[in-house]
Amino acid sequence: MPELNDTATARATATVSPAGTGDVTPEKPKKETSNSLWSNAWRDLRRRPVFIVSAVIILLLLAISAFPGWFTDADPKPGDLTHFLQKPNFSHIGDADWFGYDAQGRSIYARVIYGARASIIVGVVTTAIVTVLGMLIGMIAGYFGGWVDAVLSRLTDIFSGVPILLGSLVILQAFTGRTAWTVSAAIGVLGWTQITRVMRGAVITVKQADYVQAARALGAGSGRILMKHVLPNSLAPVIVVATISLGMYISLEATLSYLGIGIQNGISWGGDISDGSEQIRNALHVLLFPAGFLSVTVLAFIMLGDAVRDALDPKLR
Repeated sequence: MPELNDTATARATATVSPAGTGDVTPEKPKKETSNSLWSNAWRDLRRRPVFIVSAVIILLLLAISAFPGWFTDADPKPGDLTHFLQKPNFSHIGDADWFGYDAQGRSIYARVIYGARASIIVGVVTTAIVTVLGMLIGMIAGYFGGWVDAVLSRLTDIFSGVPILLGSLVILQAFTGRTAWTVSAAIGVLGWTQITRVMRGAVITVKQADYVQAARALGAGSGRILMKHVLPNSLAPVIVVATISLGMYISLEATLSYLGIGIQNGISWGGDISDGSEQIRNALHVLLFPAGFLSVTVLAFIMLGDAVRDALDPKLR
């Protein structure tokens, strides 16, 4: 009887060769397609109009900030008082007249194009600083727990009690030549607390998973567990928060420049908004265009963050 069972099993798992020679070949098991969280999220994002629109806007802004000379031939710094508060003229061949001129006779279109660089640099660099610092502190606190978690959590609470805008104003007062990098560092030193809390909560959840316990039982060290298992599975909520926060940092840079504590000797949307607010009754276009570009930029990053959040959260699909 065992021989009959083996024969039946062999027949059930065999197929006749295409050549018709009677030879049989064992049927290969079908490979199961494994869909990871990231592949499913990317597939979902490609079908979201909000993601496509925001991504196109952001790519365009990145191109403008990297290569402003591609989008205008006008010089944003020198002024010509013969163009004092001249209104927009879209029918003119030269792009310098498209958005009109400010009170110093400078092309608003050229300043909007060149001002994108400072805002994008501050947003991206600040987000990088905040994300790296917050992930590191949150991962250590969440994984080791105990007194390490207590000390780092209290440190996070202390920095959370300092308003980012007020703290940045105090820090930047100590610098005479303020650049985009200086502003990014001042904001990044104070803005990492939210990422830390998100990362800490994600790590506490992930470290209790079976695959982490199995890796620890097999003798894997803490460094290997953190880098190979904990970190990759804790990134999703951090990416969502970082994407949304990037737009907030751009608006924060504009606020600092509006108050005169931001970027010096450079072109910034916040500085142009400050100059335009003085002419709001006489020439609204001086304020309208830099403020409009700032609003669209911040909105694009918020929309991108919302789309990424919806794609990474299975409950929202």
